[in-house]
Amino acid sequence: MGQLPASSFVLPVREYVLVGLTAAVVTFLLTGLVRLLAFRIGAVAYPRQRDVHVKPMPRMGGLAIYGGVLGGMLLAHQLPVLRAAFDFSNDPIGVIIAGGVIVLVGVIDDRFELDSLTKLAGQVTAAGILVLFGLQWMIAWVPWGGGATLSLDQNQGALLTVLLAVTMINAMNFVDGLDGLAAGIGLIAATATCAFSIGLLVQAEGSVDAYPPALIAAALAGACLGFLPHNFNPARIFMGDSGSMLIGLMLAAATTSASGKMNVGSRDASDLLGLLSPLIVVAAVLFVPLLDLLMAVIRRTARGESPFSADKMHLHHRLLEIGHSQRRAVLLIYLWAGVLAFGAVALTLFDPAIVVTFLVIGLIVAVFVSAVPRLREARKS
Repeated sequence: MGQLPASSFVLPVREYVLVGLTAAVVTFLLTGLVRLLAFRIGAVAYPRQRDVHVKPMPRMGGLAIYGGVLGGMLLAHQLPVLRAAFDFSNDPIGVIIAGGVIVLVGVIDDRFELDSLTKLAGQVTAAGILVLFGLQWMIAWVPWGGGATLSLDQNQGALLTVLLAVTMINAMNFVDGLDGLAAGIGLIAATATCAFSIGLLVQAEGSVDAYPPALIAAALAGACLGFLPHNFNPARIFMGDSGSMLIGLMLAAATTSASGKMNVGSRDASDLLGLLSPLIVVAAVLFVPLLDLLMAVIRRTARGESPFSADKMHLHHRLLEIGHSQRRAVLLIYLWAGVLAFGAVALTLFDPAIVVTFLVIGLIVAVFVSAVPRLREARKS
């Protein structure tokens, strides 16, 4: 990584917004073409017992999302300020190549439905490409022993990076069960990660460490935004595994790029929140999909089934069961993801006492709104 001269440092908020808008427009325009292609080659999701949709639906929308990401990255490469993300780091190139691999695997799965082991091999390959391009965890902070900085060797960092990427890929794949759900969570998580990375730019003026993660997150957020009009209920296309796996991979890459190389040892050792802020943001951004994944693995393993077997007991299914409509269930999960992700980012930027107050209020509102159907039933009875 490198350091820009203090006199040449410019906070590139407008450039990141432009990258996101470009990715959104490209994705929006490509989605219609991908929809026609999906019908033509037979990449169509036919209703099954565990599905919510009731009519055949084209998938493979991840191809359009990837096209939007490429459009945003290409623009960033031509912008003088954001060019630093490419000049001082291989992270953006690694994400582009790894994203291409995961989208290819997803497109094949959207058409032919690959077995779980083949998909896992593709996921590990894509995660390994990130590591090959230097995108991996190198430093971590551990709370025991009075607090210490733990330096990871190349093998440990690579293993942790691959594990996080594969976990996040499958978490986003599992959560993609309602119209607009995965795209919305991807938009929220990527926007929060981008905001966190821009906050790092403000705190370390002249450092280019935060340029790549902010760029990756901005491109992903824009692509998800461009896909949502086609995918929100009632959807006209599904993103398929090509989309959900790409979102999971890019979220893992952005959070790793933002947090994995941060020199937490340079912070005041008494500032516990400052030391833990990268991990707090990562945990909050990934909380909803990872919770759904963890619950699914425990539930299926307890029944003696494969963790990758399908069922109809995900978080979104449970919201439907208690009386929420599809749209309301999706918006509720957006609310939970937004409160947690942006609350964690706000903790790193503003007065923690004020942020915690608003975070608690937001969580109370989310719990109350989620329980409204049950409260109505209890009132009627």
